[in-house]
Amino acid sequence: MPTPVHHSRPGGFGIQPASMPEARQLNDFLYMSEGLSSSYLIVTGEGRVVINTGMGFEAPVHKRNYDAVDSGPVRYILLTQAHVDHVGGVDVFREEGTEIVAHEGNQAYQDEDALLRSVHGGRSSFAFAATLAKAAEYGKTSGLGGAAQARPTPTITFSDRYDFELGGIRFELLHVPGGETTESMAIWLPQHRICLAGNLFSALFGHVPNLVTIRGDRYRDALSFIDSLERVLALEPERLLVGHGPPIEGADVIRWELERLRDAVHFLHEETVKRMNDGVDVWTAMREIQLPPELALGEGYGKLSWCVRAIYENYLGWFHHESTTELYSVSASSVHGDLVDLAGPDAIAKLARGRLDAGQPVEAIHLAEIVLNVDPSHGPALDVDIAAHEQLEAESENFWMLSWLRREITTLKERR
Repeated sequence: MPTPVHHSRPGGFGIQPASMPEARQLNDFLYMSEGLSSSYLIVTGEGRVVINTGMGFEAPVHKRNYDAVDSGPVRYILLTQAHVDHVGGVDVFREEGTEIVAHEGNQAYQDEDALLRSVHGGRSSFAFAATLAKAAEYGKTSGLGGAAQARPTPTITFSDRYDFELGGIRFELLHVPGGETTESMAIWLPQHRICLAGNLFSALFGHVPNLVTIRGDRYRDALSFIDSLERVLALEPERLLVGHGPPIEGADVIRWELERLRDAVHFLHEETVKRMNDGVDVWTAMREIQLPPELALGEGYGKLSWCVRAIYENYLGWFHHESTTELYSVSASSVHGDLVDLAGPDAIAKLARGRLDAGQPVEAIHLAEIVLNVDPSHGPALDVDIAAHEQLEAESENFWMLSWLRREITTLKERR
């Protein structure tokens, strides 16, 4: 079996704000400028096409890099999805007459993101605060900072497909829902067998896709993801350009990677649905379902267990039919004080320590939190909680999981 390409590609902590001193040339007309999500430039004799624009504060870096390559008019800006790291720099690139092309769902997605901006920002900060601080510092030192985040209105939208030609290059834009957003599009250059897929395959190519993110987002449907992957497979691309990292090269490599990703997601879907129909609870399904070795994917951004839960709850919703309490607005923590009064905080902390020593860090956290919800500074419970988080940190390679665990460890230590 070939070595999966994700082993040689940057991980989640390699996602950094735009700071490249120049654009990377990919062929005689195509350039890339990396950032929180990569931007691409296509140069033609009739003007330029910019594909994704980065965050607002990154766009001046991308523009400087592209203007050094060619100063022709920006005829089109193509947005592969509505996330802020794709649309934020549109105002920096937009000129009189520039067409902004996106799927017809792009505006609604931007509106929803704006509606939830406060909560989205708060739920992402634990993972990206240091990265954004680095971006601000680069903006100051380079003199390129200060551009506001755009909320662009596309001038051309489409439902399933939109084609155009510029300077002898044909562009075919295809709706590919089910990746990071439901309104994602892929850009196909048929003359050159190049597909620009954005983050259709999640942020890290070759890894388990995020069918829902822990920062909070709408569920992405597994079967729609598979359909979109099949649509790209049918193009038979020889070069695949994605949202993060270098191109994936070679028709055989791309086909093998995409077929394996397709089959892995299909396996997760089928195994999850089987357990649902067999009456297996979501927690057991999350523990039990594992990919066979030939379908192994990286878990640097998404995780198998998270995909299982996303599929399960996307079909069956939030009520797991385990307890009447799920139907009421009273959390389990409301009785933690009663448990502490009954057993004593030291006794519960001792139980938590026993679970940790037995190699059960998650159970240890459950018990420690009973005490800490009543007495946030209880020393023995804090010690166990910190140690349990540190054990989980040592076992994890996932960007989101590590970012969360490290934030929690820091917060817990500040209570001492």
